[in-house]
Amino acid sequence: MAAHAPPLVSIIVPVFNECATVAAVIDRLLTIDLPADREIIVVNDGSSDGTREVLDGLAADTRLRIVHADRNRGKGHAIRLGFGSARGDVVAIQDADLELDPAQIATLVAPILAGEAEVVYGSRFLGGTPDAPRVTLIANRTLTALTNLLFGSSITDMETCYKVMRTPVARSLKLTADRFDIEPEITARLLKGGHTIVERPVVFMPRSRAAGKKIGWRDGVAAVRVLLRHRFSRPS
Repeated sequence: MAAHAPPLVSIIVPVFNECATVAAVIDRLLTIDLPADREIIVVNDGSSDGTREVLDGLAADTRLRIVHADRNRGKGHAIRLGFGSARGDVVAIQDADLELDPAQIATLVAPILAGEAEVVYGSRFLGGTPDAPRVTLIANRTLTALTNLLFGSSITDMETCYKVMRTPVARSLKLTADRFDIEPEITARLLKGGHTIVERPVVFMPRSRAAGKKIGWRDGVAAVRVLLRHRFSRPS
């Protein structure tokens, strides 16, 4: 009887203008302990700050693939490119800004590899309230509450970067979002498709807009529109 291949986790890293931190994030992803083999797919979303040069200067590693998009289209487009090229049994998303320690991915993939869950989110709120600006906390809690109201769920962090799931589940979502609206789209499609989202606590170290934070209030308005559209649209 042929031996089964060991499980593989595909970690998608969407990157836009993160030349100061992307190398450190990739180094962490290559060296952290994981209960499975890994591949790291970095999607450079048309960066213009030297990120491309940093990525091209990294030492070659068979576990690392770098995709350079021809122009900036947004985080959602980068994630969709990563999902489409993933070879792993499980896909995970890791931002390139060091707000979340990549070592936490091990805790998130474990329930999926054990067959206990198909989808796991890393919640920044399960372990307490993070040290983030008040307006950011209110926005996150409002969007999460709206998600729970619309879809009958009980999650605590809809906007988390750490969305981890079996690769067939990710590809079944038929995602279309290009920008930060990818976060509510993933969640809405999961919940409307009947998938249970399991949460695990993660530690979050937020940065300021001056330090490079990109999401803004317009993205919150777009998230509301995405949630409402998917809740009341007919199944395709």
